[in-house]
Amino acid sequence: MKFVIITAVSSFFEDIKSVLKKSEVDTFSYTPVIGYKSVANTPLDENWFTSTQGEDQSVLFYAFVAEPMVNTIMNRIDDMNEREESRSHIHVAVLNIEETNKKEK
Repeated sequence: MKFVIITAVSSFFEDIKSVLKKSEVDTFSYTPVIGYKSVANTPLDENWFTSTQGEDQSVLFYAFVAEPMVNTIMNRIDDMNEREESRSHIHVAVLNIEETNKKEK
């Protein structure tokens, strides 16, 4: 079992839900978050937040998934990021689960 974490600006909310559903992830959670990036030394034309605050409305998804699903999720997110023309992308992290009280079927 793996723990998948996905973060992105909120405009990707529906896209991420679609990826998870198409990847047969039946159960997942999400929550709105404030994304932050220090932009003090970044020129405004290179700053995808387009402000000096460096904050943006974002979303965080997480799910416990079977190991075979990870590649499917990663490939779909990578494909979306390659097609996306904005500076912002969807970010995915995968963590190993060493132990859980729920056993895989």
